[in-house]
Amino acid sequence: MKQSKKARVTLQQVAKHAGVSTSTASLIVRNNPRISDATRKKVLKSMQELGYVYDRVAANLRSQSSDTVGIIITDISNTFFSEFLIGVHDALDEVGYTVLLGTTFDSVTKQDHLLSTMLEHRVGGLILCPVSESTQETVERLNDIDTPMVLAVRELPGVNSDYVGINYPEGARIAVDHLIKKGHKRIALLGGIRESSTWIERMEGYSEALSSAGLEVDESLMIDSAPTREGGLEAVLKVLENPEPPTSIFCFSDLIAFGVMQGLRMKGYTPGKDMDIIGFDNVPVAEIYHPPLTTISSFPRRTGKEAANLLYQQMEQIKREQQRIILTPELIIRESS
Repeated sequence: MKQSKKARVTLQQVAKHAGVSTSTASLIVRNNPRISDATRKKVLKSMQELGYVYDRVAANLRSQSSDTVGIIITDISNTFFSEFLIGVHDALDEVGYTVLLGTTFDSVTKQDHLLSTMLEHRVGGLILCPVSESTQETVERLNDIDTPMVLAVRELPGVNSDYVGINYPEGARIAVDHLIKKGHKRIALLGGIRESSTWIERMEGYSEALSSAGLEVDESLMIDSAPTREGGLEAVLKVLENPEPPTSIFCFSDLIAFGVMQGLRMKGYTPGKDMDIIGFDNVPVAEIYHPPLTTISSFPRRTGKEAANLLYQQMEQIKREQQRIILTPELIIRESS
């Protein structure tokens, strides 16, 4: 009778046996010098005891691209993405990967070009923060890409990919609830691009909080704009022209909030006294701004790290179900509200 073929020992089994992470075991089989001698000896001993055989052929096939990761974001000047990239680098540096960075400036054309360029350079994986006006054609193209990929920050329905983001509706609901509890009834929603999933989800939480408090959603208090400081400035100047201006403002992002506070000062208002302001993201400068900004923490560094870890698992062919990680937001109360 023919004996069944013995199953190959996996790197995950080696890592578990040695009491280390799979990423550490992977670095050791690739002779990464960052690993201590003690850890290296422990893992090598586990490999010997378990009978692990390094599949050099498969590794060579992967290594044509696996040491390089493409990161595509929408705006490098946005502090949120600076923090996001720190998280990505923290995770990928640990496993010895090199990062190629591209910025779309929220342009579909630039996004398409960057995707083509990175695939031509045979990156081993992609982390994509999609542009706000990505289309069904974008979805179809992403699904045709035969390269490990993770979407982050913005979700694209229909894309067959891991995703990491924040619970945007809950964050918006928490922010608006805070303003309602302070007695506000006319609360503006300023900034962001209406077509983006992140704006739509914030709007859902904003509307839910108002409705739960028995307040009507006033479309004249919802002003969209470019997700920049300049966009926030333009939005607040516009909403202040309203015959019944708001008494408080929930901003799409901290960057928008900084522009909003600039605009309020131009019109003679004192942010935090004459008008309560809440941002979204909790970027580092929010704490030292004048006044310090009340905001919703969206944990950009953790988002970047989670996205990088998911991509690493794909690139190392660690078997698992497709994942959708949604982080829970947190209200950080400071002097602006």
